[in-house]
Amino acid sequence: MKKLVLAYSGGLDTSYCAKYLSTEHAFEVHAVSVNTGGFSTEEIKEIHEKALALGAKSYTSIDAVQLFYDKVVKFLIFGNVLKNNTYPLSVSAERIVQAIEIVKYAKKIGATHIAHGSTGAGNDQVRFDMIFQIIAPEITIITPIRDQQLSRKAEIEYLTAHGINYSWEKAKYSINKGLWGTSVGGEETLTSHLPLPEEAYPSPLKKTTPVTIKLGFKNGELNAIDGKVTDPVSLIIALNDLAADYAIGRDIHVGDTIIGIKGRVGFEAAAPILIIKAHHLLEKHILTKWQQFQKDQLGTFYGMLLHEGNYLDEVMRNIEAFLTDTQKNVTGEVSVTLHPYRFELNGIESPHDLMSGSFGVYGEMNNGWTAEDAKGFIKISSNANKIYNYVNQNL
Repeated sequence: MKKLVLAYSGGLDTSYCAKYLSTEHAFEVHAVSVNTGGFSTEEIKEIHEKALALGAKSYTSIDAVQLFYDKVVKFLIFGNVLKNNTYPLSVSAERIVQAIEIVKYAKKIGATHIAHGSTGAGNDQVRFDMIFQIIAPEITIITPIRDQQLSRKAEIEYLTAHGINYSWEKAKYSINKGLWGTSVGGEETLTSHLPLPEEAYPSPLKKTTPVTIKLGFKNGELNAIDGKVTDPVSLIIALNDLAADYAIGRDIHVGDTIIGIKGRVGFEAAAPILIIKAHHLLEKHILTKWQQFQKDQLGTFYGMLLHEGNYLDEVMRNIEAFLTDTQKNVTGEVSVTLHPYRFELNGIESPHDLMSGSFGVYGEMNNGWTAEDAKGFIKISSNANKIYNYVNQNL
């Protein structure tokens, strides 16, 4: 039997793939899921049982939460990456790590084929295929849902005919949860004008009394909440639990898909939004003007390439090196007040704060230069436009 690794989530599409590939093509199917923060222990157990019942030879769950942070999330924070100034790349960032771990596993067990359940109308097909082809061009990629243009009805009918009678009733809202946020899709996001209702979001409002917390950063990484120091992954999870009770981090992202059509998706990402905004405020006090300018350009570029599946391009390593170097002084605390549905950034404390009164207080006192210095600076600074205006005023 030909050995095949299936990227398996336990949903309808990948369940169809497991049954179809093992039954119709006699593949030895090895189902693999990669946990980037979205699966509980109980859910992994259920996925395991379902995969074997569908005909898989084996099932493996790969824990990649820490890897996801180290290889991707850390740089999304360093770059203050929000796609279209809105979306923290929750799901698209996860897919890259999942694809890499799946193809590494396929090579490890000597699989000749690899399969995933993406359709032909989304971004994930591009992300998975690109990663698979780059890392293992010798492995054949199979995509039954895309190739057969299958409907949900056809998939359910096939599984039922083969004795698989799980409940495949489609939930009103599709939820994809991970370390770096949760995407929310529904009939409203298929339109351009409808908002997602309150019940669409998995984290309801639970707290209404404002609370002020302090987020500590060391070299650009979150390292403490209210002075309690621990690892960044644990802090992201703790912050998300705290801020989600205030229903913070909800929004709808509208953007260009890799395949050229517009897409709309809701999300809740309490911790990612808080961390990025707090980190950005800290940087505005610590980095120079031109560091901030260049980071804005490269952070946006990094996010775009990641979103479109180009994570393995060497330019990504170049940008990561630049972003890492900019963080050597980004250390301090940011005060944040949480309110229902929103938050306030109150201010920062840092030994590297460039807002130093020794040189001057904006709008108040010039301690580091004289009035004549200021007049000369302004005169020289106006020269370029003065010359342009003189040359072109009568044309």
